[in-house]
Amino acid sequence: MIDFKKEVVKLILQVVDDLTEEEIESLVEIPPNYDMGDYAFPCFRLAKTFRKAPNLIAEDLSNKIDGGEFFQKVENAGPYINFFIDKSKLAETVLKGVAEEKEKFGSSDIGNDRTVLVEFSSPNIAKPFHIGHIRTTVIGNAIEKIFKFQGFNTIRLNHLGDYGTQFGMLIAAYKKWGDMKVIEADPINELLKLYIKFNEEADKDESLRDEARYWFKELEEGNEEALELWQWIRDISLKEFNKVYDLLNIKYDSYDGESFYSDKMSRVIEELEEKGLLKESEGASIVDLEPFDMPPALIKKRDGSTLYITRDIAAAIYRKEHYDFYKNIYVVASQQNLHFKQWIKIIDLMGYEWAYDCVHIPFGMVSLEDGTLSTRQGRVVFLEDVLNRAIESTKKIIEDRNPNLENKEEVAQQVGVGAIVFQELFNNRIKDYVFSWERTLSFEGETGPYVQYTHARANSLLEKGKFKLEDKVDYSLLKEEDEINLIRLLYNFPTAVMDALEKYEPSFVTRHIVEIAKAFNKFYNSCPIMSAEEELKKARLNLVYAAKTVIKTGLGLLGIETPNKM
Repeated sequence: MIDFKKEVVKLILQVVDDLTEEEIESLVEIPPNYDMGDYAFPCFRLAKTFRKAPNLIAEDLSNKIDGGEFFQKVENAGPYINFFIDKSKLAETVLKGVAEEKEKFGSSDIGNDRTVLVEFSSPNIAKPFHIGHIRTTVIGNAIEKIFKFQGFNTIRLNHLGDYGTQFGMLIAAYKKWGDMKVIEADPINELLKLYIKFNEEADKDESLRDEARYWFKELEEGNEEALELWQWIRDISLKEFNKVYDLLNIKYDSYDGESFYSDKMSRVIEELEEKGLLKESEGASIVDLEPFDMPPALIKKRDGSTLYITRDIAAAIYRKEHYDFYKNIYVVASQQNLHFKQWIKIIDLMGYEWAYDCVHIPFGMVSLEDGTLSTRQGRVVFLEDVLNRAIESTKKIIEDRNPNLENKEEVAQQVGVGAIVFQELFNNRIKDYVFSWERTLSFEGETGPYVQYTHARANSLLEKGKFKLEDKVDYSLLKEEDEINLIRLLYNFPTAVMDALEKYEPSFVTRHIVEIAKAFNKFYNSCPIMSAEEELKKARLNLVYAAKTVIKTGLGLLGIETPNKM
């Protein structure tokens, strides 16, 4: 595909000597609207060299520049030189590009097969997988897909919360009041009941806490009964979590959680001691981070037990040795910002030059329309219930709108789940947002169903028009404003994907896909397709195909499926 920005740079290089190619490229802008051209070059930087006002420089240079085969015209507006892309060249490069690359359009090989680890979701075993987990789960899934699309070798990690003193409590509670059959029928709710009951009873009888500590110690030391119960609790929890992952169509390469790193922490502590980084403070071991404007990091408690920070350091070292990553990405809520800054700094102080290849991707909180989420007051909204409710609501909408639709169940799942994922990824990840049922499932406006419906509409047009990709097309016939606006958005899709990758921000893709869907519907309403004369019809169907393909690719990067009929 022609890179028109690079062509602008080449033309400016012909008339400007004292700026490098890189400097010119960094100065080229996209004007606020297309009446002012597709690209603009500001001449302020040239005022010193040319010793005259920027608007006069722009006028002189624009007269010297010949737009050649790629630009319809080059003219100045005040201190800017504006470049107008030749519309038939634009149509040809975009539509040929999509036809050749199909669903790879927008991808690249910049990753060069380097390994990128993405850790996301990571729920706690035996705890509810609630709607608060949706953000890490779908943001992480999209980031991994975007990196893979750009040629990186990606590894998907689910760092399960499967260790810690709560397992001592669960084992003790199970031995007192547990019933295997009852728990297996409804694992998470029943384990949660045991956990709550244990804490209530322990408030009255302190000896229960000793019992929990005893069983956790037994687990750490490999007691067979404790290990068996722990493994069973982990397995039945994961089976429940997989119901959600199956609905979201998410798979992992590794479920190595906290327990996996238990035997790898003593090495970290020894290394910290050898490197003189460990200090004693009131019987505990800390790393002093005051010189870096951070509170001290607690590595080992008074009783010798280790903490999350030690485990995360051990995990990062293991991952570097095991995967030799280019980047090690953690999609974890912004409340953990300090925790990540601390342990990444400690790895840096340990002398590992790859410390800052560990990247924390924070995100804001999700709340419900009637308040935030809290496990303690029992205000837990299970993510599986949210997804199933979305599927049921979509089924009703389909029954009303299109009762004869084939594969209703499958489409309802694709649209219902897609709606939840889309709303989640439409928001800038760092912002807190309020989850709204009404907005999520709307077929109008900036929603998942609206974009999926646009894809289905495009598919139906291609079927009706008996579209053939191999048909010869006269691209110069596409010159209506609504056609060109849609083509421009398709041309800019690869840039939106690259922005999403560089800023770890899937919403660049989500919002761009919405703009393509809006522009497509505007084009559909203003430019007749089926009734157009044959050559124009072929050209317009080619544009329909390009829009459908890019929408499918964009939604795919977000982890959303695209039904062909709705």
